[in-house]
Amino acid sequence: MFAATIGFFDGVHLGHRCLISQVGDAARARGLRSLVVTFDRHPRLVVDPGYVPSLLTTTDEKLPLLREAGADEIEVLHFDRALSLLSARDFMRKMRDEMSVSLVVMGYDHRFGHDGSAQLDYAAIAAEEGLGLLRARELPHMRASSSQVRRLLLEGDAEGAARLLGYAYRLSGTVVHGRGVGRQLGFPTANVQLPAGKLVPACGAYAVCVTLKDGSRHASMLNIGHRPTMGDGEAVSVEVCLLDYEGNLYGETLLVEMVARLRSERRFGSMEALAAQLERDSRQARALLG
Repeated sequence: MFAATIGFFDGVHLGHRCLISQVGDAARARGLRSLVVTFDRHPRLVVDPGYVPSLLTTTDEKLPLLREAGADEIEVLHFDRALSLLSARDFMRKMRDEMSVSLVVMGYDHRFGHDGSAQLDYAAIAAEEGLGLLRARELPHMRASSSQVRRLLLEGDAEGAARLLGYAYRLSGTVVHGRGVGRQLGFPTANVQLPAGKLVPACGAYAVCVTLKDGSRHASMLNIGHRPTMGDGEAVSVEVCLLDYEGNLYGETLLVEMVARLRSERRFGSMEALAAQLERDSRQARALLG
């Protein structure tokens, strides 16, 4: 049997971690296991067809973070129209009958179900369905929110975002072929193709740490932007330069952890001026990353 909580948990930030910790405490006190129930896509994609996601974590990124936060088990539900129409009572029944849940732990301000509202008496419904229900205690870390993290990243504040997440924001993607301009400047870059819907932070240069599939970690610098010096136009590129690595990365999946922003994006008068700035960026990145 399980004590369970429900949510999309985008980013698995400190607020989410605080909630999951309380679920674990409640489960252990009752001889239960903890369960996190989440969804394979953002509910707004179903209820608001015009919504364009800007996710802190894909499902593949979210699951290990939920385990790291302390969840014994994770149930990923396919969020479709039918699920969106379930009432709070129906959802509780689903958890009871299909997931062996005996206790529901809700965030202090959380609501769920098609009829979810601040006025709905979730505790009474749970009792009628033979379930226990607890409201998590409101603690300082629970003030963190996914929307706050998104705002900070879109402002380029990687360090502020990390303080709310409890870890450095991560970009994970496959290396694809680019134009090779970075190599000509003495700073070979890997062009990273990110999953659709993944939030891309503000344009600029960043100090980052890159992990390769062999587990090795490398001090690196990341550039996000429109490459104005090359006159590339509107498309945003995500390019990372590993400062202590030489080799072919094409086709490899990189994990990029964003440590700090070095500067905003700007246009340089010449390729020589850009190369000189990249040299300054690399020195600053090495200093920040140790």
